[in-house]
Amino acid sequence: MVSFLSKVLFTAVAVLIATYILNGVHVNSTATAIIVAAVLGLLNTFVKPILIILTIPFTILTLGLFLLVINVLIIKWTSALVPGFRVDGWWPALWFSIIVSLVSSFIEGLVRSNEP
Repeated sequence: MVSFLSKVLFTAVAVLIATYILNGVHVNSTATAIIVAAVLGLLNTFVKPILIILTIPFTILTLGLFLLVINVLIIKWTSALVPGFRVDGWWPALWFSIIVSLVSSFIEGLVRSNEP
């Protein structure tokens, strides 16, 4: 449970940073960013594996690039589920997913390197 909460907080920070960088992504507050991070975590845990299994032929055909489409769908669904979070199009959603992934991985790496 602590691991999930820390991952949600790291992702929330990444969401805020990505919102600051990108023009097409809007988050109303820090609380909304935390909710977005939690919903992203839940969708990535439960829905994304099902989508990946269902789209294996497309993923193979596109040499894995279809996984980016799945990431965009997850971001767009999150924006539909969370009030106060808006993504204006597919390109901002794609860049948002890339930035959030990179920033949260960087933050997790920093925290893990400081652990005894």
